[in-house]
Amino acid sequence: MDPLDIIMNKDNITPYYQAVVSADKQLVIGYEVIPQFQSGKDFIPLDWFFRDSNIPDEYRLELHDYIHRLVLNELQAEQQSAMMYFQYDIELLIKDNGETFLKRMAQLEQQGLNYNQVALQFHSNELVDKANEYKHFFFYLQSLGFRIVITEIGQSTNRLDHIVMLKPNVLKAKVSFIDEEELPHMFGEVHQTLSMLSRKIGATLLFEGISNFNQLNYAWRNGGRYYQGEFIQRPRPSLVPLDCSTVRLRKSFTHFMTFERKKIEAQVSLTNELNYILRESLKLMTTDDTFDEMLMKAAKECDRYAFRLYICDAEGFQQSSNAEKDKENAWKLIEEGRYKNWSWRPYFLENIVRMSIEKKGILSDLYTDIERDERIRTYSYPISEELYLFLDIPYDYLFEQEGLL
Repeated sequence: MDPLDIIMNKDNITPYYQAVVSADKQLVIGYEVIPQFQSGKDFIPLDWFFRDSNIPDEYRLELHDYIHRLVLNELQAEQQSAMMYFQYDIELLIKDNGETFLKRMAQLEQQGLNYNQVALQFHSNELVDKANEYKHFFFYLQSLGFRIVITEIGQSTNRLDHIVMLKPNVLKAKVSFIDEEELPHMFGEVHQTLSMLSRKIGATLLFEGISNFNQLNYAWRNGGRYYQGEFIQRPRPSLVPLDCSTVRLRKSFTHFMTFERKKIEAQVSLTNELNYILRESLKLMTTDDTFDEMLMKAAKECDRYAFRLYICDAEGFQQSSNAEKDKENAWKLIEEGRYKNWSWRPYFLENIVRMSIEKKGILSDLYTDIERDERIRTYSYPISEELYLFLDIPYDYLFEQEGLL
């Protein structure tokens, strides 16, 4: 479509509003503005118009200004103070150090717009290599009250340094990949990383593209505070009641809590079960036993739970061989593991300290075992003041038990 046709027929443009809801209040806290151009019976989204640097700047600025005024009129008519999310081309915005943009915003402010209601969305790929160049401008916009949103964070944690440098108010990640037949579990770990990162820099994690119940559940489990997508609310040409999704969200959260509670109960139950078994197995060990003899006695008692066991000291050095099951499910000692150090592993020191104080075992979260390339859990148990037993639980066992995956 010819950009000039759009500029000459602005009356055919309608801003559509897709609600953004919060998990804490279950209310609409904002809208992404999606301008659409009516051509006959068709409505054409105009995101391409604002991103195409070949279109004259004055055309894009004029259209931005026109849409801003339509949005302001809608806000005032509906008497809402919600946040409005606008997609922006960063290069267009900073060509004159933002002077054109700020002059237009100042005019709208005189008509009743609050800068705190404006969220500027920028595509992550546009920022990666120039974060240092943009950061002071972003900080200035934030000091005026504007919100900065980085979108399309993606499905990889590569190059997150620009997020730390820019300190946006909102990080936007998609969940549409969940519909793929084979969902790599690593995506969940990537988004957990984003969730932790957002907390560190004081940002909010928003999941977009939520089109079904499972995607909402994924967003909820991975630290999303804001949600957006057709399952929440489809884009509409007008604002919606702030409580339009409250009932659905509350019912969904209740279901999520019930399911997650059962999972936690299953993990606690397994932990208590293994605590008892290993406490009893310690009675079979003597002071004359070598580390490997202690290990094999424990392996015999925990046969149905584990495929690998080993003993480490409080510094992380492995004191025993590995006790591992062979293809016939018989326990074999593998000397190679002795004296390796595992203190580099995440949570190792924290777990050692906890076991030393609490005098009981700890069940890890799910992770991928490098050698077997499968999802497992590790149970660790204090067998003395200085020695700790580590028991690796295979995927097959976790799969057979409800709530352990």
